[in-house]
Parts: sequence; structure tokens; C-alpha cells
Amino acid sequence: MPKMAADPISHPYWPRDLSIPNYTENERSMQEIVIFLFSVSGLLMLFAWTLTGKSVGGGRLSTWRRLALCWFTVCAFIHGVIEGWFSLYYTIIPSDQSFLSQLWKEYSKGDSRYVIADNFTVCMETVTACLWGPFSLWIVVAFLYNHSYRFVLQLIVSLGQLYGAVLYFFTEYRDGYMHSEYGHPIYFWFYFVFMNVLWIVIPFILIMDSWFQLSSTQALADKTAPKRKMK
Repeated sequence: MPKMAADPISHPYWPRDLSIPNYTENERSMQEIVIFLFSVSGLLMLFAWTLTGKSVGGGRLSTWRRLALCWFTVCAFIHGVIEGWFSLYYTIIPSDQSFLSQLWKEYSKGDSRYVIADNFTVCMETVTACLWGPFSLWIVVAFLYNHSYRFVLQLIVSLGQLYGAVLYFFTEYRDGYMHSEYGHPIYFWFYFVFMNVLWIVIPFILIMDSWFQLSSTQALADKTAPKRKMK
């Protein structure tokens, strides 16, 4: 008798005919994974808030500045650890049961490009993990010690985050939002839209903050600089 073709392995991702031959269903529930992510992020924000209560290098930081440093502390964790994991292990994530691999398999319900190791996501996340993760931590240290280049770092990282997020949304728009169940309240609106639009809104605010800080400093330098004599 002729050999029957094996049924395709079922998976929760879109498009529904996506081929993921090595996919293994998560052992942990969505609730466990989401609670872990927000619990660790919350603890890091609490730690950063406490740490920035009194600046090491130059007086107290404002409430706004402390909140910004809480943001960069969480960014250091997400970029360096979570996205760093993806950039290292994207080839085995569909079949792996390590906690961070399960986190990525859960998130991929909102964007299946991660579970199929799409070229754009691999390149973008690798750059993000290698640059914006360590740089985010550097920003926190720079503000704590009042380093003169702190707003330059903030501008660089925020521009990088904004650029990456815009490309992330625009490439999926060009694909017709085919990698998620369009309109799903959790997978599309929460995972794909909300969790990524933060990296557009907050970096934009921080870019404007850096713009005003650096512009005012340059204006002051221009006023105090000795004028050249015209010959």
C-alpha cells in the first residue's frame, strides 16, 4: 500500500497553513508567562525607583527623570535578556521548552514571524539585544553619576528604539497583518499593538526631552562663547 502523507503538525499561529514541523506546544500557561514578564518588570522598576531616589553624582533627580530611568532599566532587561535569548536561540525556539523560549512561543501568537525566524525579526532583535540592551543600562549609570554625555546616550537609544518599532509595524503592515489573528483582543491588540507601540510613544517623548536639553545647553554655550572679531 502507498505510504500515507503525515498530517501537518497543528499550531496556534497565523497564517493557519504556516509550516512549523518542529513545533512543540508550551508546557506553561499564558497566565504564568505574562505574570512572570510583568512581575520581573515591576520589580526592576521598583529597584530603579529606589536606586534613583538620591543621585550618586549630583543632587536629587526629578520624578520625571526617575520614571525615565525606570523605563531604561526595564529596557535593559527586555532588550538584553529576553530579546538576547531570541537572537541566540531563534533556531530552536519552536521545539524548546526553556522558559524564555516558551515566552517567545506565546508572544508569537501575536506575531508568528518570531516562531519561523523571519529574517527581519532576527536581524532587528540581534541589533537591539547587542546595542540597546547594554546602552540602556549605561544610560541609567550615566544619569546616576551625572555624566555630561547622558542626554546624547538617551537620544541615540531612543532613536534606535523608535526606528526599530516603526520598521516592525511597517513591515507587518506591508504583509497585510498576516502573522496574527487580525483584531484578536489579546494576540493582536495586546501582544502585537500595545506591547510594541510603547517603543514608539515613550522613545518619541525621550527624543524630544533630549532635543530640548541639548538645544538649551548649546544655546547657553553659544551665548557664553567669546565672539570672534571680524577682520
